This record gives sequence, C-alpha cells and structure tokens, in this order.
Amino acid sequence: MTWIPLDSKMLTAVAYEADQQILYLRFRTGGDVYRYLEFSPSQYQAFLDADSQGRFFLAHIRDCFRYERMAKLRAA
Repeated sequence: MTWIPLDSKMLTAVAYEADQQILYLRFRTGGDVYRYLEFSPSQYQAFLDADSQGRFFLAHIRDCFRYERMAKLRAA
C-alpha cells in the first residue's frame, strides 16, 4: 500500500486499495488511521481532486461509510 501525503489541516496522508475499495486516511490530530469500506475508485478520485480534502471528508465521507479505526500506522 502506497501512502500519498496530503496538504491538509485535518489529514496527513491517504492510501487506497482499489481491488478491495478501501480508503485509508491518517489524521493529523493523534495520528489515527481509519479505513473506510466500499469506497469506489470514482469517489477516491473525487477526494483527490477536491480543493480541500478535509472539507470533502466532512461532507462526503464522515458518517457516510462504514469504517474501522486501525492501530497507529506510520505513513511513508
């Protein structure tokens, strides 16, 4: 899995597994990593293309997808 650094006040990095449609987000506060399930490739592209990934997360991801909190991982 390849992490992409983000220039965001809320998020530090993103990773995506297209074959499983899982979005991984690493949050700036606390460094927690969450994975969001059933996240389509088109939704991932929309996230990457957003002017603000933090605002996109709040409007289109949080409370919209099943998720799991993971152990703290280091984004490469």
